[in-house]
Amino acid sequence: MREMLAAPWSAPAYSCELPRMRASFLIGAASLFGGACGVGCGAGQPQPPTATSATSAPSPGGAAANPTTFAASTLALPGGGADGVFMDYLLYNPRTNTVWVPAGNTGVVDVVEVSTGKLSRVDGFPTQEIERRGVKRLVGPSAAALGDRGTVYVGSRGDSTICAVNEASLAKGTCAKLDSAPDGVAYVAKTREVWVTTPRDNSIRVLDATTLAQKARLPFEGNPEGFAPDNLRGRFYTNLEDKDVTLAIDLASHKTVATWKPNCGEDGPRGLRLAEPEGILLVACTGRVESLDVAHDGAQLGSIDTGDGVDDFDYVASDHHVYAGAAKAAKLTVAVLDPKGGLSLLASVPTKDGARNGVVTTDGRVYLSNSRGSELVVVTPQAR
Repeated sequence: MREMLAAPWSAPAYSCELPRMRASFLIGAASLFGGACGVGCGAGQPQPPTATSATSAPSPGGAAANPTTFAASTLALPGGGADGVFMDYLLYNPRTNTVWVPAGNTGVVDVVEVSTGKLSRVDGFPTQEIERRGVKRLVGPSAAALGDRGTVYVGSRGDSTICAVNEASLAKGTCAKLDSAPDGVAYVAKTREVWVTTPRDNSIRVLDATTLAQKARLPFEGNPEGFAPDNLRGRFYTNLEDKDVTLAIDLASHKTVATWKPNCGEDGPRGLRLAEPEGILLVACTGRVESLDVAHDGAQLGSIDTGDGVDDFDYVASDHHVYAGAAKAAKLTVAVLDPKGGLSLLASVPTKDGARNGVVTTDGRVYLSNSRGSELVVVTPQAR
């Protein structure tokens, strides 16, 4: 993604079809998720589903409440070497029923068609080698965000750019270069802007959604991490990961109007999601998800343990379900947000070590990234 316009790209001829997910997670004692594809398996070829189990929340009388079974499979991604495929933020696009996977070190964004498993690509993203904490790695496209109809925005650490991509043709359009590497990318419909967290220089960049010209740089005394636009209240929420605080920023004035303490500890708060009509902000700590009341000074309303290794997560407004993948605990927590902000367990699903940052499709499938395995872990609810 450079400042110059890129030529349209045609999808390659290859595709992969996800098999019907036959095995299910059975309610009861958990078993390990095994036999899945890791580095070196055939790229783009789905692996057979593996039987394992989910634990449903018990009712007060001891019976399982809302019993749910799940099935899982893995989808190998192309281009992964010994180090895997580096993934951070994923995106589900409900308009095209596709999952967008910025696959950093490969220099492409893989686009998975949910209904068939067909894999297409947006290529042409530069990569660069960086060193962080004494470890060298190759970085490239790292985040995708849903814009107005027809547009997906892609952020790349490879050349510090934000690009608009046509969601149907997968052609890259306007690109803009920042002077710091982007992390999270969010489209704000109320102001028709793209807000980009740039934690390397403790700032957020505000871009015009059409031209991608930078309109403002918002400085902070810490590293912005996570994002949640609030079009109803005219706010943008983010965390300062290294300060263990959550901020509410006014969309018009760009001033910080509230600072809250989620008390996540030294690892700090990570992802954010907003139940907008209810005014409940969901905050991911590395081992739990909390709910805060945005109308009452960020008062904590609820909390649920997830196991260690949570970064980003997802929330579905239609059924008030929260989906948090814990990379170190190797499990997916599915919780229900009640009208008062309480969080209760619906299911705890074993996944794989490293599976995190899940996104949920309209049919309830959860796609989680597993960078070390060069794959997506796909968890699907089963009809009873």
